[in-house]
Amino acid sequence: MPDSRSIDGFRRRLVAAAGLSAAGAGLIPARALAQSATVDLPMANGRRSLVAFPEKRPLIVLTTRPPQLETPFDVFDQGPITPNDAFFVRYHNAGIPTTIDGDRHTIAIGGNACAKPFTLTMQELRTQFSPVELVAVNQCSGNSRGLFNPRVTGGQLANGAMGNARWTGVPLKDVLARAELKPSAKQVTFDGLDQGVFGGGDFVKALEVRHAMDGEVMLAYQMNGTDLPVLNGFPVRLVVPGYYGTYWVKHLSAINVIDTTFDGFWMNPAYRVPDNDCACIEPGTTPAATRPIGRFTVRSFITSVADGAQVRAGQPLAVRGIAFDGGQGIREVAWSADGGQTWREATLGQDLGRYSFREFTFGLVPPPGMHDLRVRAWNRSGQSQPMQALWQPAGYMRNVVESVRITAA
Repeated sequence: MPDSRSIDGFRRRLVAAAGLSAAGAGLIPARALAQSATVDLPMANGRRSLVAFPEKRPLIVLTTRPPQLETPFDVFDQGPITPNDAFFVRYHNAGIPTTIDGDRHTIAIGGNACAKPFTLTMQELRTQFSPVELVAVNQCSGNSRGLFNPRVTGGQLANGAMGNARWTGVPLKDVLARAELKPSAKQVTFDGLDQGVFGGGDFVKALEVRHAMDGEVMLAYQMNGTDLPVLNGFPVRLVVPGYYGTYWVKHLSAINVIDTTFDGFWMNPAYRVPDNDCACIEPGTTPAATRPIGRFTVRSFITSVADGAQVRAGQPLAVRGIAFDGGQGIREVAWSADGGQTWREATLGQDLGRYSFREFTFGLVPPPGMHDLRVRAWNRSGQSQPMQALWQPAGYMRNVVESVRITAA
């Protein structure tokens, strides 16, 4: 689809859907909340509204300024690719763009370690570089934060701040090659159209040059075969496969190659984890050192049956789920029906690539009573999930083996 879509009407549709002001700064009116559906997430104060924002089906609303929308978990049982209209939304700044002309949007490439700065139009990005396609999970660093015990500060998300899409775009290394990086180049920073109003200011992220040039980091302009939804970064966003969504800058407008280590708020002190093997500490303690958050940990979820479900005793029960990691790829998923005392191997589904969700299935015939279902994944490097939840003060990187209790009667 040519990038000729103008989003001049987005502001008006946002106002209609969420009651925002013309600057995108209002809140959902009480009347709209009262009329919306709700969902109860498994945490204290977990009741949330389901609201349909522009280009989105009803999603779980955490905040409206800025928009933070979580995917209802049953979506993940409908296939390995997350539909665009169900994909989660996470902004840090209230000053989000509400009018974007995709034809006129440009990306400025420069910085003190760039020999040939230039400005790239969307037309040039689409026509002057060879496109690539990659299936990859985007997951918020704080996905599942609301399940931490003891509770931590920050957005209280359940397990729906993630999604898996087929991204189309241009390798970042091809764009940077045209800019001719100097030998002094150390990092590459990325900025988008959203603007800081409070707190940490403009949302800027950085990657090491070697990572930026690995051939997989992408400037993506399509998601599942169509233009990006506005709330997911139209007309172009950074895709950093295997890394948490904090690096996936939306509405990308500036790329700077620098000869120093970028030390902006959203790299330091924000989005840092304890600098140890587990990226964790004991509650009530302080990490001796921290590092920027990086790759995903291994995760797996049962998607076809919910915690607390009732099933028929003595009847075959088919169970489905998904697993993923930070890019090694899923090698094995095991399942247990007795709380982890015994394990069996699940059957893996189609491999869509090492950054993608990997579906799995298993079956059982549950006798009468309560059954504690658990799944545990391993990647191709042998990394797996902890049986006991790890803790950190920021509430990042949760990947414990989850328990789904069902009753057969």
